[in-house]
Amino acid sequence: MNSGAGPTETSGSGPGRRRFIGALAGAATAGALSSAAACASPEPRDRARTERTRREPASSAAHRPRRERQLFLGTYTSQEGGGSGIGLATYDETTGRVTGTGTLTGVPDPSYLALHPSGRTLYAVAEREKGGVTAVALSSEGRHKVLGTRGTGGAGPCHLSVHPSGSWLLSANYVSGSVAVHPIDGSGALGERTDLVTHSSPPPGPGQEGPHAHQIITSPDGRHVLAVDLGNDTVYTYRLDGDAGTLRQVSSATLRPGAGPRHLTFHPSGRFAYLANELDDTVVVCAYDPATGRLRPGEPQSTGSGGGTNHPAQIAVTREGRFAFLANRGHDSLARYAIEGGGARLRLLGTEPVRGEFPRHLALSPSERLLFAANHKSDSVSVFHVAPRSGELRLAGKPFRAPVAVCALPATAS
Repeated sequence: MNSGAGPTETSGSGPGRRRFIGALAGAATAGALSSAAACASPEPRDRARTERTRREPASSAAHRPRRERQLFLGTYTSQEGGGSGIGLATYDETTGRVTGTGTLTGVPDPSYLALHPSGRTLYAVAEREKGGVTAVALSSEGRHKVLGTRGTGGAGPCHLSVHPSGSWLLSANYVSGSVAVHPIDGSGALGERTDLVTHSSPPPGPGQEGPHAHQIITSPDGRHVLAVDLGNDTVYTYRLDGDAGTLRQVSSATLRPGAGPRHLTFHPSGRFAYLANELDDTVVVCAYDPATGRLRPGEPQSTGSGGGTNHPAQIAVTREGRFAFLANRGHDSLARYAIEGGGARLRLLGTEPVRGEFPRHLALSPSERLLFAANHKSDSVSVFHVAPRSGELRLAGKPFRAPVAVCALPATAS
């Protein structure tokens, strides 16, 4: 396995590097101002409050909700103006403010990120011709360590996920149209690949030269693994052998030609899923049978783009299954849906401008008070407050600048 360096501050010139350094400088200045304010004598009207604070038991302070959480940012290191590794930041759970804290170098083209269920290991694709997946051991002190990289056996991996057991890493090779499995050991490090499956049928859709695996995830009950292929207009369902780490296809669902399925997200019930179709600018509600793994796509629905050029990217669903949000690239908006009928229906409520360009990735914070959108072409991450009762979105300040932001992954709750 290849070894990597620990967290290293970006250096040199270039717009992407300056953005991270500028964010760090701003954070340092804010910290200095905060320290100076803390040393000043309180005004008379504040003295009573200050005395109460001094008398507060240490245990009370220790049990306050933690507001600052980690945020990991995916990028392209080989693209002009891109980052130099995985971007590191924190966000305030209350205000949504993002603060850059550095960069983890030694990780090439980490365009998609995923966390181990334990929250102690981060995984990244290396979206290159000779694809790879990298494991990073996370430290609460910020001393993150690259554990190594394993080859995916394919080209251009663009998505990965961890099986709920925490024992297997699943990845999708876009260019070569294949999916791979790697074992995860007790330290979070990756072993040699145990399986590689190439999507050979049905034939590619209109304008596609071959299969393009765009996503691989596990069903909520952990019984099946589903792979979404844009090139073949098909979602494949597999059984994962928990001992051998191999995949056996048990079903497939083919959409209408030219749909270009990109991203699938399950309803919490595990009986419905929502599919974003990149090429025909639609969303589809799918019925799902947990026993067989069979997916049954419904009729295409609007993304709220109004018929202009638009390529929907990803859907995020709230934990209670009340609302869904869709990233619209081209329309540059977030579509908001009410989920009805126990998950069987999506009702478009409207769209919210993303305040960026080409939102490629969406993620809800663990509390679901915030929604993050990584804007690929505007080098930014937009953060929105989410109204729990209505699902309405409200921008939480100016978008955070990040070079070629293609993934924004908040850390799991501690």
